[in-house]
Amino acid sequence: MNRSTISVLNVSTILLLCLGLQACETAPMTSSQREEKQAEVRSMANQSLEQLYKAHPEAQSAVENAAGYAVFSDIGFKLLYGGGEKGSGIAINNSAKNETFMKMFELQPGLGLGASKFRLILVFDSPDAFNNFVTSGWEAGANVMAAAKDKETNEGAYAGSVTVSSGVHMYQLTEEGLIVGISITGGKFYKDKELN
Repeated sequence: MNRSTISVLNVSTILLLCLGLQACETAPMTSSQREEKQAEVRSMANQSLEQLYKAHPEAQSAVENAAGYAVFSDIGFKLLYGGGEKGSGIAINNSAKNETFMKMFELQPGLGLGASKFRLILVFDSPDAFNNFVTSGWEAGANVMAAAKDKETNEGAYAGSVTVSSGVHMYQLTEEGLIVGISITGGKFYKDKELN
C-alpha cells in the first residue's frame, strides 16, 4: 500500500468514527431518558471521586475547597489508523452547588486496535477558571498536554494530578481507581445541550 492510500484510509476511518458517534446523538431524549442519564452521570461522578479519595486522600480537601470541579467518564477506542475518546461528565460549582452537564471528545491519530475506559477529574482553583470552562468550554490541545507531561506531578493536596492550565489541575484514573497519568493528547470539553 502506498502512502496516499494509507492517508485516505486514515481520513476515512476517522470520518466513519465521527459519523458513528454523531448518529448515536441525533434522536431527542424524552424527559424520563434525560433524568435517567443525569442520574447515571451523577453516580459516575460520585464513584470517581470515591476512587480518587481512596488513591489520594489529600485530594478530597482540594476538591471540596476548590471553586469547582468536573468529572468525566471517557470511553476510548482505537481502530486501525485512528481513534478517539468520547465522554460525558458534570461540572459542579462548589459555592452555588450548580450542576452543568458536559461532554468531551478527542480524536487520536495513529495505529492501534482496542478500547479503554478511564475517568478525568478537573479541579478549578478560581471561580474565573471554572466559569470559563463551563460557559466557553475548553480545548486541551496537544501542546497543553505536552507541557503538563513535562512538569513534575503536583504534591500535597494535588498529589497525583498535573496542572494543565492556570488554576486547573487534572487527575486521570482507570475504572479500578488507579492513577494512570495524563494520556490525553488533545480534547474538547463543552456543554451537553440535551442534559442541561
